[in-house]
Amino acid sequence: MGKIAMILRKPPYGDINAAEAVRHALGAVSGDMGASLILVDGGVLLARKGQDDTGTGFTNLEATLKDCKEMGVEVFADNLSLIDHGLAKEDIVEGVEVANESDIAATIREADTTMIF
Repeated sequence: MGKIAMILRKPPYGDINAAEAVRHALGAVSGDMGASLILVDGGVLLARKGQDDTGTGFTNLEATLKDCKEMGVEVFADNLSLIDHGLAKEDIVEGVEVANESDIAATIREADTTMIF
């Protein structure tokens, strides 16, 4: 069983990057691979509780992120990116781990493959 790390840098609404990242994460764990979803920059907005996708034309991804957690995807949110976007730990979906740069680097090193969205 291999491990894949997916780095999401884009916010969840505006293009398909976030939807593709969570889709690939779910596909990996469904195929018996280990998967880590790493949220950095605008990608941390995927972890925000109570997302409002009104008027975006995109599907709300909060429930899909919760599905990822329930199926065994490790989800990390970069602490500095959370601060930059005005989010605190209590603002994010339960089970998303707040991580620093060294934690994120270690997760990427452990992966056999890395994808950037």
